[in-house]
Amino acid sequence: MLDKVKSLLDEIPLIKVKTLADLELFRLKYLSKKGLITELFEEFRNIPADHKREFGQKLNELKQMAQEKYNTIKKELVSQEEGSGDEDLTRPAFPFPLGSRHPISIVRREIIDIFSRIGFTVSEGPEIEDDNHVFTKLNFAPEHPARDMQDTFYIFRNSAEDSNPDDILLRTHTSSVQVRVMQSQKPPIRTISPGRVFRNEAISARAHCIFHQIEGLYIDENVSFADLKQTLLFFARELYGKETKIRLRPSYFPFTEPSAEMDVSCKICGGKGCNVCKYTGWLEVLGCGMVHPNVLEACDIDNKKYTGFAFGMGIERAAMLKYQVNDLRLYFENDLRFLDQFKTAL
Repeated sequence: MLDKVKSLLDEIPLIKVKTLADLELFRLKYLSKKGLITELFEEFRNIPADHKREFGQKLNELKQMAQEKYNTIKKELVSQEEGSGDEDLTRPAFPFPLGSRHPISIVRREIIDIFSRIGFTVSEGPEIEDDNHVFTKLNFAPEHPARDMQDTFYIFRNSAEDSNPDDILLRTHTSSVQVRVMQSQKPPIRTISPGRVFRNEAISARAHCIFHQIEGLYIDENVSFADLKQTLLFFARELYGKETKIRLRPSYFPFTEPSAEMDVSCKICGGKGCNVCKYTGWLEVLGCGMVHPNVLEACDIDNKKYTGFAFGMGIERAAMLKYQVNDLRLYFENDLRFLDQFKTAL
């Protein structure tokens, strides 16, 4: 038995191991639970007492030598496989692909930057609002359809028939932030209010029940509709390009008078007509108008001394036109094949 141990002591140093596969075979043959060295340890109990000491020393020497050989070779082979010593120091630390900003975030930031250059500050407010800030102070009549359950997501409502300032709802527009600004600041006021809004609408290529808005408000002495038009023309050309055309169409909003809707020339089809612009060559991007005197009065602003204009737009619609995307739902599906296209738009 001792001769077998001595034979293995001579054999193991001569074994050549060149690959990890060879190393695994070495482990299985000598160091595994069914390996030769394990079998020798099991036979140790049968060795006569007067030979146990010498046999035990040689057996431990054998196991230590085999284990050290295994550990040393494994370290060398793993290091070689990982390219140690030939590493390209210019490679990124981790092979993880970089993400990108969401197109809505990109356009939101760009719109804020455009209006910031002409003196507008950013104001934000809560998404869960009360009826007073969303409807009443913005001159919505008690029977206005926007208050209906089929148009607005109510969290708590006292009465289905009458408006109530205690009604709690998800805001339908960021005009509620403008109300808070008018109540807390004195004119001149020049602010934009970006944020997420909620409306009970059918989801389609052109609409969604959750979307993002940016609304603007300017109140001072002698503010006119001409100021509104020039502000919006500047914005459209900065966002969509210097050749962009706009048109203002008469409209109605409870909180502005006179009111208008602004269209820009459709970049998706170049004015020829497509499903996004409903084959008109124009795409509606925002509503606007002069702040209604009743709104100023409700917010304790002298409507004899001050006038102002307001506007509001959906960021998704602006992004559709800017990036020529023909389906608004793509912004909410989080498909990486779609989002990866905006990596260069950081």
